[in-house]
Amino acid sequence: MAKLTKKQKEAAAKIEKNRLYSLKDASALIKEVASAKFDESVDIAVRLGVDPRKANQMVRGVVTLPHGTGKDVRVLALVTPDKEAEALAAGADYVGLDEYLQKIKDGWTDVDVIITMPAVMGKLGPLGRILGPRGLMPNPKTGTVTMDVAKAVQEVKAGKIDFKVDKTGIVHASIGKVSFEADKITENAAELIQTLIKLKPTAAKGTYIKSINISSTMSPAIALDPKAV
Repeated sequence: MAKLTKKQKEAAAKIEKNRLYSLKDASALIKEVASAKFDESVDIAVRLGVDPRKANQMVRGVVTLPHGTGKDVRVLALVTPDKEAEALAAGADYVGLDEYLQKIKDGWTDVDVIITMPAVMGKLGPLGRILGPRGLMPNPKTGTVTMDVAKAVQEVKAGKIDFKVDKTGIVHASIGKVSFEADKITENAAELIQTLIKLKPTAAKGTYIKSINISSTMSPAIALDPKAV
């Protein structure tokens, strides 16, 4: 096990062991324990009482964070020529079709989100083995396959994120930066948690929200009280 640095030890000392924090207190504390010289991301991990192996207990959705993620999201719009101007005006970083399909085939995936149109999805099928593992394959359920390309680009740029429970039953998401005011971190986290609650599968039995932890890129995790949330 790697040794903790002096800063990491100081950060860990500020977090009370076995204490379950309120979301408000945890949001303030995460700003105190972040010690890196860069603007660390604030991440949340929510353990759900579901069995992701069963289709009727899969939890997946989208949420627009009130204050965005703080990240500059790079968007590729794979669209037909008649939609290119619309996508560019909405703020897409890369716009085109065949030339970018070829770049992806050659291994280029230097984007965060890909937005496309239903008519183009057929061309993306063969690229699934490249895009799928990186979470880049567009999906109608997340709003990244749509005829309203401009709206989709604007929403992603404004802080719309998609999430999916992993095979261990945990949803991971980035909900801001440590430079955010504590209230903004609280509101972003609350928005995601409330969205997860609304998506509770009817087949899920017992405790649904089992645990919640927030952390920054370099800090220890802070445990939240699920009941308080």
